Amino acid sequence: MVTKKFSASIFGLVSNSFLFIIKMIVGVSIGSIALISDAFNSLMDIVASIATIYSIKVSQQEADKDHQFGHQAAEPITGLLYAILAGVVGFNFIKESISRLANPTVQNIDWLPFIVILITIVLKTTMFKHFRRIGHEQQSPVILASSIDSINDVVASSFALIAIGISYFGYPIFDGIGGIFVSIIIIKGGYEIARDNIKYLMGHAADEKLLADIVQRTLKIEHVKGVNDLRSHYQGNLFHIEIHVEVDKDLDTKTSHDIGKAVQREIESIKEVNKVFVHIDPV
Repeated sequence: MVTKKFSASIFGLVSNSFLFIIKMIVGVSIGSIALISDAFNSLMDIVASIATIYSIKVSQQEADKDHQFGHQAAEPITGLLYAILAGVVGFNFIKESISRLANPTVQNIDWLPFIVILITIVLKTTMFKHFRRIGHEQQSPVILASSIDSINDVVASSFALIAIGISYFGYPIFDGIGGIFVSIIIIKGGYEIARDNIKYLMGHAADEKLLADIVQRTLKIEHVKGVNDLRSHYQGNLFHIEIHVEVDKDLDTKTSHDIGKAVQREIESIKEVNKVFVHIDPV
């Protein structure tokens, strides 16, 4: 599990470093705020990739006396910090792009910026598909945040491509307009990542599909007569489940205990679940 998360993060770090370098060099050379904004978006992604690698390492640490249910919250915390960074970068470049509307600086546009942006679109599309698959497979909020960011980068780079294209035909003011659009998309991506990771940190309940699966699995266990008071909340990126199981009141204590353990093992076999607390109700 860890290997796939780390390999995805390393892939993101290397790819974003490459994109930052080529976009910054070309953006500065032609004075394009749209392309420079996109370059700083990649720089932000580099920081996020480094933080992702660290958060995955922390989240996989065993429980200890200070964190008795593990360190899974490290990933959504990192996702939230990334969202805040996205907002700061986005608003700063909106301000800079507005100033470029009055004083455009884009110049000497040739074929090179178009090649750079097309490379970005292709690479970010690949990253989006890869991160989305790994994120869902590994139940990793920070990898899923990277997938959201990647598809937003595709949209942002598309706007930059259009803006620089129009500027190429003698309308440099559109470079500033493109910069504004890129900045808005950066902020939008930050909002989406924050929304999803706040759900983890606030202990959001499981959806009805997962709860129904838990009930169905529990009722199949021998001697279980019913289920009540089923509750759930996120602990990091996985769920803690509290479930009350109804059994015959005439069963001996050991049998009731064994039933509770069987329920616990069955529910904890679900990949979205970290810990299950079972209460036996004699009926």
